[in-house]
Amino acid sequence: MNIEFSERLKQLPPYLFGEIDKAKKKAMDEGRPVIDLGVGDPDTPTPDIIVKKLQEASTDPSTHKYALNKGLRSLRVAMAEWYKKRFGVILDPDTEILPLMGSKDGIAHIPMAFVNPGDAVLASNPGYPPYISGAIFAGGEAHMLPLLKENSFIPDLDRVDKSVAKRSKLMHINYPNNPTGAVCGKDFYARTVEFAQKNGTIVCSDAAYTELSYDGYNPPSFLEVPGAKEVGIEFHSLSKTFNMTGWRVGMAVGNAKVLEGLGNVKSNIDSGIFTAVQVASIEALKNSESIKARMNKVYTERRDTLVDGLNRIGWIVDKPKAAFYVWAPVFGKYDSAALAKAMLEKADLIITPGNGFGKYGEGYVRFALTVGVDKLKEAVERIRRSFFV
Repeated sequence: MNIEFSERLKQLPPYLFGEIDKAKKKAMDEGRPVIDLGVGDPDTPTPDIIVKKLQEASTDPSTHKYALNKGLRSLRVAMAEWYKKRFGVILDPDTEILPLMGSKDGIAHIPMAFVNPGDAVLASNPGYPPYISGAIFAGGEAHMLPLLKENSFIPDLDRVDKSVAKRSKLMHINYPNNPTGAVCGKDFYARTVEFAQKNGTIVCSDAAYTELSYDGYNPPSFLEVPGAKEVGIEFHSLSKTFNMTGWRVGMAVGNAKVLEGLGNVKSNIDSGIFTAVQVASIEALKNSESIKARMNKVYTERRDTLVDGLNRIGWIVDKPKAAFYVWAPVFGKYDSAALAKAMLEKADLIITPGNGFGKYGEGYVRFALTVGVDKLKEAVERIRRSFFV
């Protein structure tokens, strides 16, 4: 029997991190001393206080049943309290918060609630791949919002084609940004609200990295800006802040009608987050300040080790103000894919080519600060020996 993939599946580019995993596995199977700076998966364990709460909750038989799609009300209350304390944003836990199985879950599924064939989805480029794949699965047309160095990696909304803007049902923005590490101010969020009101566009703000920041900088929330809740929602995640990537817990918050649509999609696709994980997530949010301070100290040391080291050997790289990525311009005659390949072949380092995040990522590579300081020092030394001697 001839089995063919759907046309929508054929439209998808190869999933970037799947390709990186293949390259890593091949190198490791060959016995090479690979240092993986490719995928943004924290290497430090989930804090004990969260793990112990999971262990305790998982012994309660009441947590073994199907979860509610809207999640435990106590979790939604904890999320509302966290947003109020962190950003000063008031949210109704019954209508303006939807727990997710990680923010990727909501980002990928939300186009199904609002996008019809022929509708446009605006997505930051370079950007997180599910912004594009979600649009394709919903039958929409993905249109790029270029993130350029000359604009501090912030999209120029005035340059969006007017006919595309009028057809845009969704817009994905992401600050602190993956992969560039760029940050934005409330002035950009205010312009985004104005654009959304003018064109009837739902804004989806991906704020997964707001809690990873340096040098006293505290990234704002999109929802802090007047009018934001009227035009959109924000995705947040416990994955990076609390080293809970495998636990799959996140949230979408903001406009109640938008969340209703997303919730309707999810109720037809999944059965919610394991209840014991929800209980443990409440514990994480209650202890967010101490955990955040500890992790940001770790990542600050790692950022400084890598960036200072690269600059010292002659690779001029900017220090990010937030997120745990370093966005480095390529050098010599390399393009981004060729440099990433050379790093693996010559230095046994896995890094991510910028063009894997979209065409406007060409000319850059991304380092993830998800290994310890000693390995980062070793990575810098390997780069020096392989490329700068």
